[in-house]
Amino acid sequence: MTTFELRPWAHRDAEALARAVRTTPDLDRQFGGDAPAALDEAQRWIATQLATTDTHRGWAITADDVPVGSIGLSHIERRHGTAWAHYWLALDARGQGLATRALASAAEWAFAQGLHRLELGHRVDNPASCRVAVRAGFGAEGVEREKLRYGDARFDVELHARLVGDADPGVQPLEFAAPSWEDRVAAVWADAAALE
Repeated sequence: MTTFELRPWAHRDAEALARAVRTTPDLDRQFGGDAPAALDEAQRWIATQLATTDTHRGWAITADDVPVGSIGLSHIERRHGTAWAHYWLALDARGQGLATRALASAAEWAFAQGLHRLELGHRVDNPASCRVAVRAGFGAEGVEREKLRYGDARFDVELHARLVGDADPGVQPLEFAAPSWEDRVAAVWADAAALE
């Protein structure tokens, strides 16, 4: 039986990230036309776009410890207690409820950290992303007209939000995996390098 969990992205995940991009055609648009399809691009993407900072938390959605998607919270703002949720899944991982469960996990984590409001948006031509949001307890709040541009095309975005006091959506969240020995060592080296 496959074990699905969340864990921080690691350098060793670059090949899985590049493979997901190469085998999932709509991810190029999701990544803003700059999808990391090559190994070196994926390594840079993990180090920059998926790195944990004061204002960003990102987790790989894994199947037997191999990334098949991503869930993250960006623009974490502690004064107002807000953050922006974002997620994607590789094509072969879709249809199993993983994005919904991962989003529920990220919301639980955020609320446990004292955040009050989580927001997300999806193109109105992406009904699957809308279903993920609604199932994870994020109610629709309105449409932002022509917010996104990909190439020459503009897209409306439907905004969703979930508040700390909203009803539990009844979704079984994914578990957060315990850090591996390799990941703990890498974190120590990264912390040491930051002090230099």
